[in-house]
Amino acid sequence: MMASRNAPSSEDCIEILPVDLLDHHRPLVENLKDFSRSVGVELGWHYLLDLVWIITRLDLLTNKNLLDAGAGTGVLQWFLAQQGANVTSVDRMSRAALPLRFRRRFRVQGLRTEDLLPARQVFLAGFRRGSTGTAQKGGLRRLTLQLRELAGYYFSNPVKGCVRIYNQDLSNLEDIQTGSIDMVLAVSALEHNSRASLRIVVKELMRVLKPGGRLIATLVAGKNEDIWHVPSQAWCYTDKTLKQIFDLPEATPSNYSQYDSLFASLRDCGELRDGLAKFYFKSGTSGMPWGKWDPQYQPVGVCKIKPPLT
Repeated sequence: MMASRNAPSSEDCIEILPVDLLDHHRPLVENLKDFSRSVGVELGWHYLLDLVWIITRLDLLTNKNLLDAGAGTGVLQWFLAQQGANVTSVDRMSRAALPLRFRRRFRVQGLRTEDLLPARQVFLAGFRRGSTGTAQKGGLRRLTLQLRELAGYYFSNPVKGCVRIYNQDLSNLEDIQTGSIDMVLAVSALEHNSRASLRIVVKELMRVLKPGGRLIATLVAGKNEDIWHVPSQAWCYTDKTLKQIFDLPEATPSNYSQYDSLFASLRDCGELRDGLAKFYFKSGTSGMPWGKWDPQYQPVGVCKIKPPLT
């Protein structure tokens, strides 16, 4: 069940995400933790903040057409589908061989034929890989798991919502009609674009959005200048730059004046520190290299409303 929350904001805004979101929306936070574990998707170090900020700005989701921009195999699309939404999941990374664990629990389609391989083909490819390694440790276990996933796929009872996989660059959504999407969402994905590229992406996202619809995205905040964060390969944008990129008025509400105090609270957040996903401890090319808690940036949310037709 979706946690209860305040009415969604009806204004454009830019907001560095405060850590007190976690306590203000505790039932939703715990729901997201449980849900991410259930689908086998680890969360980025600040993603609880991102997800709560986005979800608390959504209307009722049943039968709504949403677009998850830069979705990968992330949690948001599956969470929304469970609430009854129809989600177009866009990423330039191919998900054609999407694991069966997602397909057995959710209704998954390809927007185009090439966007999603048949489940049988995915199983056979995994079976062949497993077969070649059966003599190795864990080989039989993998084969058993794959068989269970296939059986689960054919005898599953998916949720009411649907996820449509669309393997495409966000700058060219040629297969999506203008004004056909109720809401566009993005979880910490757009900041991997340069300022010039992101302008093009935002323009395309606004094209597919219905009049009166909302673009709700989280990115990364930069204090006094735009900075490239090398380990995570992401731009940290000032509020001035975000207003330019998203074509927001100069008077758009922003809490960047609290940048330092919000950052201090983020660094002291034990819940996020203690919840670091395992993958951070395996790599130096991430938002938290080698799992050392030392935040170098903070997440920021942008909400832009497409003007209604007059």
